[in-house]
Amino acid sequence: MPDPTLHTAALATLETGINRALALDQRSGELLGSLEGCVFSLDCTTPPFQAFLLPTAEGIQLAGHWEGKVTTAVRGEAGDFAELATASDPTAALINGNLTLEGDSGPLIELQKILAGLDLDWEAPLVDSLGDVAGHQLAEAFRGLFSYGRMAHASLERQLEEFIHEEARLSPPRLELEDFYRDVAALAERSERVEAKLARLRARIERLKA
Repeated sequence: MPDPTLHTAALATLETGINRALALDQRSGELLGSLEGCVFSLDCTTPPFQAFLLPTAEGIQLAGHWEGKVTTAVRGEAGDFAELATASDPTAALINGNLTLEGDSGPLIELQKILAGLDLDWEAPLVDSLGDVAGHQLAEAFRGLFSYGRMAHASLERQLEEFIHEEARLSPPRLELEDFYRDVAALAERSERVEAKLARLRARIERLKA
């Protein structure tokens, strides 16, 4: 990891730049409010750098350390992130590349939509704090993860959902969930009928005893 002081300085400067851009776009601020409570982790392994993004209605907070629950985590080398920005099919690059995606993809897609619409300089704050080489590589990582949000998000969301449900098996497919809920409802209905029959049987036994 970079020197803690430089790491903190880079995040602070980047946070200021992001929030300055957000202040010029009232709609983006309103949309960020819907993501309040979410925590996004960007973990770059080479060069080593980790940032946690915490959206609020007032802007985005960047932290270098977080011990609580993370909504979505993306991990990989800077080059892996950078491939997203230049890929002809960024969704395929995200799913089939070397990046690791964990957690709920939905909120991440919403955050991508918001940040992709802003005119952000990812590079200057990181270069100023971390130097030319590391700063440029990390700027490419941020740019890769968020700039391609200008692409068709409906397609991205659909493909990510298919990946999570069908390939990674991180969650059951929607049809399987619907079948499961129907089975549970049917079981509950049968249980109610059995309980009603038992109640009538108990009442009959009590009458016979009497």
